Amino acid sequence: MLQRFGDGRDWFFEQRFGLFLHFGLYSIDGWHEQDQWRRAIPAADYVRRAERFNPTAYDPDAILDLAESVGMGYVCLTTKHHDGFCLWDTAQTDYNVMHTPYGKDIVKMLADACHRRGFRLGLYYSIADWHQPNYPNEGRHHELPGPKEGDAPDWGRYLAFLKAQVRELCTDYGEVSEFWWDMNVPEHRDPSVNAMLRALQPSLLINDRGFDDGDFGTPEREYKADAVKGSLAFARPTEACNSVGTQSWGFRRDEDYYTCRHLIESMDMILARGGNYLLNVGPDGSGAIPEEASRILTRIGAWYAKTREAFDGCEPASELTENRKVLLTRRDTTLYVHLAQPAASTAVVLNPIRERPQRAVLLNTGEAVETAVELVPALFQRKQPCLRLRNLPVEQHADETLVVRLDFETLPAEAGQTAGREFEG
Repeated sequence: MLQRFGDGRDWFFEQRFGLFLHFGLYSIDGWHEQDQWRRAIPAADYVRRAERFNPTAYDPDAILDLAESVGMGYVCLTTKHHDGFCLWDTAQTDYNVMHTPYGKDIVKMLADACHRRGFRLGLYYSIADWHQPNYPNEGRHHELPGPKEGDAPDWGRYLAFLKAQVRELCTDYGEVSEFWWDMNVPEHRDPSVNAMLRALQPSLLINDRGFDDGDFGTPEREYKADAVKGSLAFARPTEACNSVGTQSWGFRRDEDYYTCRHLIESMDMILARGGNYLLNVGPDGSGAIPEEASRILTRIGAWYAKTREAFDGCEPASELTENRKVLLTRRDTTLYVHLAQPAASTAVVLNPIRERPQRAVLLNTGEAVETAVELVPALFQRKQPCLRLRNLPVEQHADETLVVRLDFETLPAEAGQTAGREFEG
């Protein structure tokens, strides 16, 4: 069982599914959120995008309507990405949304909508900065190749700028539930920065990409099926992030979108191992969620609505079986079997569980699942019968992860003895 925080931050274990929003000047041209760096756009040309930034279709309530409809419980917005452009009314730089044709505080609009609706608010902040003159761009990863004209690299002065900005974000926008640091390229360690944020926001959760280890880990795009063969459960609170697009986190006009099957598989793997899932979309230059991204979220939400009971209030329980092609979650004497990889057959064998459940239901459809406790030829050397789920409709539902609920009178004690062991094929 994952260690809980034991305070007002335990919302993290209740709201398991969140929406990530990558939004900024890069949304206008729709190529990539790191457009300036990846295409070597001169800073003097890039900053002029602010003259065209006017996302009149940005509607926080419409975004939250979509998020709530797919079962999400919190949202995290990029307040400042690597390009240094700020989406709030900051006093620390004029390179912000108030100095654009739009002229409205985008962070405040989202924060107000979240607080009005009881939605958890997360704020993303990039430590790397391609605009602020004191940030020491030295050509490291996610940095410009060197100082641009007018720069005066000074880490101490930049850190003071950073602290003043995040103080604004944690002071002027009501309750903030999550702070999402990114790109600590210099790998500077300073626990006092997070301590300041916690003093301002006592219920705040902070990720591990800032100036200390934070409260939770952030594996990125951890979606491969072979992840099932790794740790059965996360050792610390974890929030994995993934985008609906393969090419970009910000809006991209010619995006190559992941399939819904792929994203559902990714999400199930993270949730079943005890983590949270932060799924990203990039609003376009008008501020609207692209139609295809909305369709993908809606499709995933339909699957999540049917299978959510296999995550809410459940604990990872994959140690109860040697089968590494599935993941298990558990609530009391109910076990949920997640076919976390595309099924190779219509059956699932759950050795060494030897008790037949009272009921077995496929959550995706509500239909009953056939079960038997019997000696399986492939496991003949065990010389013990085991639980087998059979005739699963895997072909008919190949576009989503199947989840089966097994209701036992009691779960066999010996099943727990498999914990921590590795088994042969």
